[in-house]
Amino acid sequence: MIERANAILPGRAAPEGQRDWRWQCIIDLGEYVESNPEEVWAFVAQWGGHRDDDLRSAIATCLLEHLLEYHFDSIFLRVDQLARADKRFGAMFAICSKCGQAELPANATRFDALQAAV
Repeated sequence: MIERANAILPGRAAPEGQRDWRWQCIIDLGEYVESNPEEVWAFVAQWGGHRDDDLRSAIATCLLEHLLEYHFDSIFLRVDQLARADKRFGAMFAICSKCGQAELPANATRFDALQAAV
């Protein structure tokens, strides 16, 4: 699945009203967030700082926020480091919402602090 997504990215956003295959591939990758977080994280790290705002939005909402939902402790430090080092990755993280483990009080504090910093 990751190979398929990598093969069509970065691509271009589909015209209004047409199916966007980039988003569809990223949505499909979301099925692997719980079972294969390291592979999904590698994909997020690779594409999350891309210059295309629409692509970053797909990665943020379909992958990164769900990685943090299920694997906060193992992923957040890497997110923090990359978000502070890469302005575009930071902007991508900034649009993520909290859910699951990211909503736990201590995690939510860290999440909010990073969003404020980036």
